[in-house]
Amino acid sequence: MTIFCSHCHRPLQAEMSCLPRRGKQAPSASKPFRSTKSASKARRDQINVELQALRSLLPISAREKERLSYLHTMALVCLQLRGAQLFPPDSAPPVGPALGTELLSLLPGFLLVLSANSKLVYISENVDQVLGLSMVELLAQGDTVFDILDGRTHEDVRKKLLLAQEQPGREVMFVSEMRTSKAFRLQHGGNQAVAVRGRFMALRWPASPSTTAFLALCTPVARLPADSDAGSQDDLFQSTHILDMMFTDVTESVTYHLGYLREELIGQSWYSLLHPEDADLAAAQHRAVGELLGAGAAAETAVLRLLRRDWTWTWLSVSARRDCGGHSITCTSRCLR
Repeated sequence: MTIFCSHCHRPLQAEMSCLPRRGKQAPSASKPFRSTKSASKARRDQINVELQALRSLLPISAREKERLSYLHTMALVCLQLRGAQLFPPDSAPPVGPALGTELLSLLPGFLLVLSANSKLVYISENVDQVLGLSMVELLAQGDTVFDILDGRTHEDVRKKLLLAQEQPGREVMFVSEMRTSKAFRLQHGGNQAVAVRGRFMALRWPASPSTTAFLALCTPVARLPADSDAGSQDDLFQSTHILDMMFTDVTESVTYHLGYLREELIGQSWYSLLHPEDADLAAAQHRAVGELLGAGAAAETAVLRLLRRDWTWTWLSVSARRDCGGHSITCTSRCLR
């Protein structure tokens, strides 16, 4: 005898799906499936496997890999992806891991490469000698150059980078404090002031934002003057020049900062003291002052190196302004050591 289902009137042997089932039921719009603990654990395990695979591909030592957190791992992966976009494996990058420890030790600072949108692309391994932070630790601060710079200089740095991007090949410089390790701050009383000098370069043709990078050398300076020191005379001297920048007068404090007697500088050209690499930047400031009209008009501050009497170079933050009548230029130079 055949038994028929009371719901659908089909033989039970032919169809069993119509009967109510115990346990899980098919999800509905009102009752979707919820994630279980086992499913969440499976997803976490899969993420860990993928992170371990990415970590194993990073070009750092095994000891550093063991210390990487998830955040550090992803930060380094992003850095490598940006680097691979700018420096394809079949190209020879101007800077990169191929630089040996011996070569880096000869530099007065560390190397920095940024993408067109200010993302960090490369930081040389000797950065820890300047900031007390390794490349990995520094990347934990963020992924743009603004994440590692003092916030008070962000606007000035944006202007400088925009200027350099609009005129590829033009060198720009800015000085800012950079983030450092806690041990460094305790020992030195604050973060490290660094002079960043670089330019945008097209790494491949045709040039585009994806093939252009900002290559810079970051050199430490002793300190930046605090706002409270703005009126202090201890770290500055003033000089007066005719329009071609020949010295007509200079304060006696120049002897402390540059080693020259006042009489030795009067009649000399300011350009004769400039570091050759800073000549273009100084000339741009000079032209800006010459184009300004009105008494007291000042050009943007420039960071330059001047030759001391003992044949060493000193870093100066130089601001220039036209005097009354527009026949002379006064420079205020603050020593950055």
